Amino acid sequence: MTNDLPPRRPFSVRARLLSVTGVVVVASLLIWHAQVIDLLSFDSSGDKQPVVASGPNGSPPPPARKPVRKTSAPVETPAGESKPKKTPSPEATKSTKSTESTDEKKKYSEESIEGLAPVLRGRLRKAMADAHAAGIPMRINSGRRSAAKQQRLFDEAIKKYGSYKAATRWVLPPDKSEHVQGRAVDIAPQSAMAWLERVGWKYGICRIYDNEPWHFEALRSPGKKCPPLQDSSPAERG
Repeated sequence: MTNDLPPRRPFSVRARLLSVTGVVVVASLLIWHAQVIDLLSFDSSGDKQPVVASGPNGSPPPPARKPVRKTSAPVETPAGESKPKKTPSPEATKSTKSTESTDEKKKYSEESIEGLAPVLRGRLRKAMADAHAAGIPMRINSGRRSAAKQQRLFDEAIKKYGSYKAATRWVLPPDKSEHVQGRAVDIAPQSAMAWLERVGWKYGICRIYDNEPWHFEALRSPGKKCPPLQDSSPAERG
């Protein structure tokens, strides 16, 4: 064993190590200083350059979509509550009533064959066609009547003939009149009355009353002879 100490490193080695360390420290400071300047600099050229995003493979980005406006959702009526109903205007109501009155008048026109009961309407239509073909004009003078008009005619007859019984020889009250039901028709002119009385049995149409040559009803089946004429009776016919 010896007491010799390890040899000391030469001074030049220490100097080189210190130099390298110093260089590293200085470089780090410079880099940090540059970053700080970039962060604090507001007038740098990099900030003035617009930033443009690129698509895949350097392609230009797709155009920006316009924002879609959101429509308000419909307001739902709470359960148990009904929506307010629109009240028709007076003009619309008046127009509707006028149309209904016109249709009713047209449907139940006294001069129209359409207002009659189906059986009498069908038979009379054929009879009228044959009469016109034979050169005999035939028209309906009074067919179906409203109950209101029948009552008015009956009231006028009472005043004219002086009593209920006398009036029923010519006009009956609405509850006994066949005109109100569309089952009786008054024919005009006189030549048509005479023709229909003579051949009406072929169509099932008969004259009823001795004192009313214009009054006809579908009393018998077609081809059967009509019954003898009778006086009008308030208890039987109208």
